[in-house]
Amino acid sequence: MFGTTSPTNRAAAYARVGAETGVEAASPHQLILMLYDGALLALRTASMAMESNDIPKKGAAISKAIDIIANGLKVSLDLNNGGEIATRLDALYEYMTDRLLYANLHNNPAAVDEVAGLLASLREAWQGIADQVS
Repeated sequence: MFGTTSPTNRAAAYARVGAETGVEAASPHQLILMLYDGALLALRTASMAMESNDIPKKGAAISKAIDIIANGLKVSLDLNNGGEIATRLDALYEYMTDRLLYANLHNNPAAVDEVAGLLASLREAWQGIADQVS
């Protein structure tokens, strides 16, 4: 039935399908929460990689977080209609990507922690308005 696929590969495929289904069923508000969660997970991975001196894993995790911030959160902003909030978030996301580039280059866990704290605060605020957008 499963051929030569290992149980680990089957589990990963099942998780991937579950994630894709979750994305397809998510509201725009939930999608932003998922982006925050993904970036925060990537930053936790980067922090652990820094602690264990796993440079390739750190670089990959920071790159993933930057990608989520720049190509997910930042591009989802409506700068034409979002007013001052969108403009400020745009600048904050730009700052976060700059800090993460610095963190990666200088192996600086404090910069990773700073960005993680900012993202966690934004995620909490976004979660707080869930009832208003449902």
